[in-house]
Amino acid sequence: MPFHVEVASSPNHARAFNLDAAALASRVLEPWRIGLPFEFGEREWEPRESRLTILEGPHLESADLAFSQGWSNALRSSVDVTRAALEATEAQAPPQTAVTVEADSLEAALDRIGAGAQPQPLQWAAAVDRIKGRDPEVAAVILVLRPPRSESPRS
Repeated sequence: MPFHVEVASSPNHARAFNLDAAALASRVLEPWRIGLPFEFGEREWEPRESRLTILEGPHLESADLAFSQGWSNALRSSVDVTRAALEATEAQAPPQTAVTVEADSLEAALDRIGAGAQPQPLQWAAAVDRIKGRDPEVAAVILVLRPPRSESPRS
């Protein structure tokens, strides 16, 4: 069954209808889980300042969406699965790890790591808060990506 979604923050709201599970996950659930601002319905939303409602129900036809009646029709014919969808997304999420290295500059931090200093673990939510809050003690944020796993080298 498709999903119908509303993101709201008084006085604004955005709605999307007939999303499949993949679209729901990529457009709403993953950004919401991470807690960073995301775009939905031509607007940027801040999860901590917004309310999310996810309904699962029958596909709504054009006539069901006409005259701004889509959300009312979705509420009548669907089940609220917001909590279950968020919990499932959290359970499936890979562990997020943040670490810190205290130093006076990026160069000093790299030198410390090169000399064998161990980065200290930091809860992901705390790292996000410090970055979003523009903490003056945060001198750099380094994102390390693993290369995609490739097939065996071709000759």
